[in-house]
Amino acid sequence: QVQLVESGGGLVQPGGSLRLSCAASGSVFSINTMGWYRQAPGKERDLVARITKGGSTNVADSVKGRFTISRDNAKNTVYLQMNSLKPEDTAVYYCKAEYYRSYPSAFNLISWGQGTQVTVSS
Repeated sequence: QVQLVESGGGLVQPGGSLRLSCAASGSVFSINTMGWYRQAPGKERDLVARITKGGSTNVADSVKGRFTISRDNAKNTVYLQMNSLKPEDTAVYYCKAEYYRSYPSAFNLISWGQGTQVTVSS
């Protein structure tokens, strides 16, 4: 099973920036898509951004122009650069990987990280 470890969360003032990282490890042949989701208290876990192995991205409307997702395929790591942070960005941010394993063969596998807290407050 792929293990995901997030880092980079913390407390930041409105207008500030954070960079989240998520490193994948384990018996991996290929990670197809990696993404970031967030969940605030009393809210659903929603997509923030996702990126394919080829670099195609989808970004939620609420963060377009402020957040940028990128990945380093050689390191199996995905990043989320968060700029112009707002209080409403406060949430636990979770990393997600969609992958397959060649041996033993397994397809459409999903792993979630434990989450990292991002708090935007003055």
